[in-house]
Amino acid sequence: MATHMTTPIAQRGSIVMMLLFWILLMAVGTWWIHGGLEEMMRPNANVVHTLPAGEPVTLKRNRAGHFESPGRINGVSVTFLLDTGATYVSIPTDLAHELGLEPGRSAWFNTANGRVAGALTALEEVSLGGLKVQNVQGQLAPAWSATRYYSA
Repeated sequence: MATHMTTPIAQRGSIVMMLLFWILLMAVGTWWIHGGLEEMMRPNANVVHTLPAGEPVTLKRNRAGHFESPGRINGVSVTFLLDTGATYVSIPTDLAHELGLEPGRSAWFNTANGRVAGALTALEEVSLGGLKVQNVQGQLAPAWSATRYYSA
């Protein structure tokens, strides 16, 4: 009866090959999952670059159930959190400073958390996808900071 003996070099080679296989499998799996998670969290990330002017903009809800999309206010790139029932484009304080927006007349606004004080402002241009609107009325929201929710 013949027995098959494996040499230490052959054993080491097969262990190295098995380790390389698992490392490669984990790397590819991580890359694939990251892309899938990014798509779930930011399904509208490419909307600005993919729509020709005048085409309807269709947005998908992200995993949290919100409609987020990149866009521009006065030529500056921003991330919109869209509220289909909103009357104004609400601008956080830190973004208002970056855009150089001046507060207009004071006003009270009704939100999901109750009434808040703020100020109206004028936005030269707001764009989302292929849509552009000029002379839009905005709301400066002093109690809200975009950096709490978004980081660059």
